[in-house]
Amino acid sequence: MIDQMFQANIRAPAEDIFDTIVDFAGQSRWLPKSLAYRGTDQISTEPVALGTTYREPGIFGVRKGTVTELNRPTRVTFHQPMTMRAHLGVVDTTIRYELRSQSNSTQVTEFVAVTFSGMVRLLEPVFRGLFRRERERTSRALQAFVERS
Repeated sequence: MIDQMFQANIRAPAEDIFDTIVDFAGQSRWLPKSLAYRGTDQISTEPVALGTTYREPGIFGVRKGTVTELNRPTRVTFHQPMTMRAHLGVVDTTIRYELRSQSNSTQVTEFVAVTFSGMVRLLEPVFRGLFRRERERTSRALQAFVERS
């Protein structure tokens, strides 16, 4: 089930956008830290490949992600469940990027599916709003970086 979808037309080739998305070690070049995102570490393989695992510690908990689909330059999917601090439960997230080349740009569509389990379900409306703002921030940062490069 897709909970949220974000689209952007980015004036850059799909290959450049895709390579930026999957460059986990280089994310700090284009994605500033935020309340929800503190960086990516413990990357199992470089370059990123199907099955690569990674870790994203944050203020609310730790995401332990896996690349579950990788089809350069058109599609990449990440599954990243986050175990919440204080045993509040799990926020289970799947993010899929689809890139479609157009005449002078690339349409980037981000599909997000999120489920909540445990006590965190009581805060689901709050977390959905925070999640939407974080995904919008990420999309804007990606577009700005790739179009500048």
